[in-house]
Amino acid sequence: MTTLSVRISQSAFDGSRLRVVLLLDLYDGAQKQFLEAYEHMRNHVASVPGHISDQLCQSIENPSQWLITSEWESAPPFLAWVNSEEHVETVLPLHSCVRDTRSLRFSVLRETGQAFSAAPEQQTKGGLQPSPRVGDGVVRHALTFTVKPGSEKAVAKILAGYTSPAARVDDQTRLRRTSLFMHGNRVVRAIEVQGDLMAALRHVARQPEVRAVEEAINPYLEQDRDLDDSNSARLFFTRAALPAVHHVTADGRGPDEVNRHALLYRAKEECGLAVARLLALQDESAADDPDNPIVGSTVFQRDDIVVRLIDVNGPLDDHPALALGVQGHRKAAILARLLIDGDAVAGGGEDDIARFVTESDMQLITDRLAAPES
Repeated sequence: MTTLSVRISQSAFDGSRLRVVLLLDLYDGAQKQFLEAYEHMRNHVASVPGHISDQLCQSIENPSQWLITSEWESAPPFLAWVNSEEHVETVLPLHSCVRDTRSLRFSVLRETGQAFSAAPEQQTKGGLQPSPRVGDGVVRHALTFTVKPGSEKAVAKILAGYTSPAARVDDQTRLRRTSLFMHGNRVVRAIEVQGDLMAALRHVARQPEVRAVEEAINPYLEQDRDLDDSNSARLFFTRAALPAVHHVTADGRGPDEVNRHALLYRAKEECGLAVARLLALQDESAADDPDNPIVGSTVFQRDDIVVRLIDVNGPLDDHPALALGVQGHRKAAILARLLIDGDAVAGGGEDDIARFVTESDMQLITDRLAAPES
């Protein structure tokens, strides 16, 4: 069954400037408190590497609606900041003021006005994305957390046995796919959403079957959380977020025609972004090969945790180098220098790479596709 006829590509590594839009709905009477908290945050963010500018705006129609826009040199420094523990602590004072938020992130393609009077072909330089990417309307995101050593089998059983929530969120949004993996005591839950990611996450959190699973695994988590405390739950899921930094699909085969795997790459300290970038560039290049058995790849990264989700045509061990994400001795050596356990692939030998891929391949706990809407 062919579902795609052109390459689908989404990436944080195209080098273009980034515009971040944060929509906020404040509690009644919280405007002054929010403004004071923002002033503290603004002064802190201004010193973050890669940050260019920001604006705070208040609605002229509804004083409880606010807008923060910021511009960054590119996506990677913003992602490094927004996923850091420092960011979690910096925005903490805002939580008591804000009823609801929505974050949107855009690559800058073109600019107009007197300061940007260059011809369109010249505007593709200087940090602008050169051409629009083709998407498939799917937002990809993941969560990751660790459980107490020794509890892995109990947690896997809980995560494999829950009842799937309703796929339809609203007229514009529906759950498309959820894939759960484990590697040792680390859990990765990758989700695909057609439409609004935040609406889907809120929908899932309200479903009793999902709440029951979350409560059941609570005693096994290494990081304590209280789902009845909104701040505790928010902090847990903020720290668990594992954003997708790159996705490419160049094949029209459906999910029933490929095998889904997730590989865990344990990067050295402060090397996670470099690992993610290397894998993304290799997957982007490999997508041009019609014989490539990797028909789709998504790279997730936060700090030094990198997970590469791949859909493979045939067994994973038939193509160990492609499964690893790099080909050739030089690229293997680069990857090896970035990984904690990279010595196994430093020489680029096929047997060593195959062994590394086998050891990095995460255990698939459950992979659930939503039934198509009638």
